[in-house]
Amino acid sequence: MTKNKLDKIKLFRAKINLLKKHNKLYFINDNPEISDREYDNLKKELVELENQNHFLKELNLLEQIVGSPPSNKFSKIKHLSPMLSLSNAFDKNDIKDFLKKIDNFLNTKNIANELFSEPKIDGISATLIYEKGILVKGLSRGDGVTGEDILNNLKTIKSIPRKIEGPGIPQILEVRCEIYISKKDFVNLQSNFANPRNAAGGSLRQKNSDETAKIPLRYFAYGVGEINLNFFTSQSDFLKKIKQWGFLVNQLSKIVKGIDEVEKNHEKLDNLRSSLDYDIDGVVYKVNNFNLQKRLGNTANSPRWAVAYKFSAEKAITKIKEIVIQVGRTGAITPVAKVEPVTVGGVVVSNATLHNEDEIQRKDIRVGDTIEIQRAGDVIPQVVSVNIEKRNNKSKKFIFPNKCLCGAPTKKEISKNTKREDAVRRCLRGYDCSYTAREKLKHFVSKEALNVEGLGKKVIDHFWDLRIIQEPSDIFNLDFEKIESLEGWGALSITNLKKSITKSRKINLSKFIYSVGIRHIGQENAKILASFFATIEEFSKLFEKKKRDKILVSLSELDGIGSTQIKSVANFFSKEKNKNIIINLINELQIDNYELNNKNGKFSNKKLMFTGGFQNMSRSEAKLIAENNGGKVMGSISKKLDFLVVGDTKPTKKKIDQAKKLNIKILKENEWNEILNS
Repeated sequence: MTKNKLDKIKLFRAKINLLKKHNKLYFINDNPEISDREYDNLKKELVELENQNHFLKELNLLEQIVGSPPSNKFSKIKHLSPMLSLSNAFDKNDIKDFLKKIDNFLNTKNIANELFSEPKIDGISATLIYEKGILVKGLSRGDGVTGEDILNNLKTIKSIPRKIEGPGIPQILEVRCEIYISKKDFVNLQSNFANPRNAAGGSLRQKNSDETAKIPLRYFAYGVGEINLNFFTSQSDFLKKIKQWGFLVNQLSKIVKGIDEVEKNHEKLDNLRSSLDYDIDGVVYKVNNFNLQKRLGNTANSPRWAVAYKFSAEKAITKIKEIVIQVGRTGAITPVAKVEPVTVGGVVVSNATLHNEDEIQRKDIRVGDTIEIQRAGDVIPQVVSVNIEKRNNKSKKFIFPNKCLCGAPTKKEISKNTKREDAVRRCLRGYDCSYTAREKLKHFVSKEALNVEGLGKKVIDHFWDLRIIQEPSDIFNLDFEKIESLEGWGALSITNLKKSITKSRKINLSKFIYSVGIRHIGQENAKILASFFATIEEFSKLFEKKKRDKILVSLSELDGIGSTQIKSVANFFSKEKNKNIIINLINELQIDNYELNNKNGKFSNKKLMFTGGFQNMSRSEAKLIAENNGGKVMGSISKKLDFLVVGDTKPTKKKIDQAKKLNIKILKENEWNEILNS
């Protein structure tokens, strides 16, 4: 590297540190030392330095601090109902699959054919809560369960009603909306935010609402939290009524019926998006009928009744500089292309996934190749194609390593269903592999697991390299004196991290099981296991082989837990390292017992199994109803079973005979309905 480059990097780092200092003074201490104009000029100077010297962008220093500043100034408030993420669809087949799943769950055909279509605004989600028509709370999305109190900042948007009047106003109304900045207003801002969405997010997180008021924020109301069927019957009905109350709703929203109308509407909005004065990245389709929404319910991550149909991914041309190997938390060996930085959909991309060994071979991807990349679902960059004509004649095929970065042999597993070799190579050492262990740590602190704020991926990498954290329990015994000596860690950031760690010590059993990173145990499976074990003491019996073998047999009786999950649990607890990690965690955490959905429900503490088809609902819906009424759904007949619920359509005779033999109470479909309606 030349002296000129080194000098520019040194200068750039010095100015970055200066900007960090003024960010802290402004956003955290509320005691700025320089004027707004001086602050803006400093940011502008850094942007210009990056633009003039491309190698500075690769340092990724400015991107980390320009945008929405982190804040711990807002109090936390729990949402009346969770703000879940939406599942995504990328083509017509995905939409067909979405509709099919709805029909299967409700045991009907085309009952949910009427969908409500809404442009998916690329903004910031927020919730407005009204009591007796008065706006009393305004929350950010946060982690979906708990949001930040940003009421004063939301009140700077003059078009948000402070008071709603008229007939039929609920006692409590939770209106969900998307906050955005128009394209025109964003241009006029002349800010250093990368895009309007970042600008909107940064504005809403200002400590001083007077500063937020200077930003031309707008909103569209799009949803309701807790649905009261006495007030609203459908999404279209809800939006019609709140529009009468003074809320702004998107004029492009409409009812569509059937897959053909969905496709026509999607194509129309895709063609229209460039002419709109706000960014959209897809279309949201919801089952219009609120009663059906309520029946469909949610998975762990998303509602069953809604999907985000994304627009076609934006593409760009670039060049592969290098192919590197990464190891995931499940031991998966993933090839990643390091590419010449290129902007795709407003985001600078320097890495693209190559998926697996088979994909590299199929596309014959090589170092030095000119490639077309896209952001799948506008998120994960991937290689679409290779321009063979521009390939260097001396290029060589990429040889995929058969060993993990830790040196251990990798393995392609055989699929139980297809009997074919898996496309993914894996290191099977788990926590004994330092690369896998590091990724498991990132999973452990993620929002869906312990949600330790302040321990992002880059921090985990840094702390791992410094041997500050080597396993999950280390998080609760950090050497803060050592951390405080590191660049970027001051008294305030240390205090905030301590608070976050303290908060994360209290966790429910379901999240704990999910957090430890047992392969094939996702959030839904973790809930099923938590329901089965109920307490951490019972879960801990998996440590002992004799008890574990008996437990694994019992797990096979659970509905939703198959042989793949059971084998994975068995493998996980057979390793001494994993057992020690969990024991160490138990000593550090307060793990709450699993709470039944309804302790006083009609099937509280009862074990049920279902066989045969039902007339008015699917077995999936029947199982959900049982669980919501405190029941536990089993997958096989045993003496522990309280009820075998038999549908009228093609029940399994063998199961009925087994139940009779074991004196298990059999409920016919009409008896099941009578209990539900009693």
